[in-house]
Amino acid sequence: MTSLTAWLYDRIMGASDAEVWLRDLQERDALTVHDAITLTWFPGAEEPQIGHLRHRTTSAAAKGSLLGGLLGILVFNPVAGAAVGAASAAAVQRLRQAGIGDDVLERVVEHLAPGRSALLVLSSDGDPEAIAAAVQHGNPTLVYAELDDDIAEELRELLHTETTEPTDDGD
Repeated sequence: MTSLTAWLYDRIMGASDAEVWLRDLQERDALTVHDAITLTWFPGAEEPQIGHLRHRTTSAAAKGSLLGGLLGILVFNPVAGAAVGAASAAAVQRLRQAGIGDDVLERVVEHLAPGRSALLVLSSDGDPEAIAAAVQHGNPTLVYAELDDDIAEELRELLHTETTEPTDDGD
């Protein structure tokens, strides 16, 4: 089953630490990550910074992130979020239709404030014991939503389209 999980931290480096644990889970095949972003709200900043976990390909990194687009469209700036690409916009709409985006992201946004951070992960094939052991290190608040198989497959296809389409460099 595919899940959308937010790891919420009351400290600025929590999401950065969680990123290391998430990579370790991936390397041990304890989790398949389809997309992941960090949100870090530095003291004095007007809004949190969105960081994309490194994608396996340069093309994917250039295209952005489904979760980054979801946050952009639903939370921070609908105009900026709309620029993430057609596939991301379609995926965001599908999540909204499933009732996942608004509920989960409202809890994330309620948590965020200067000096806090979050890691959002779209994943599947998780080993619950390995994940629980990794998560307990940072003592986050967890927000979790499962996606039914049909929605998860649609999102995987949209993500694949978004990250494998060739870019037009104008040459």
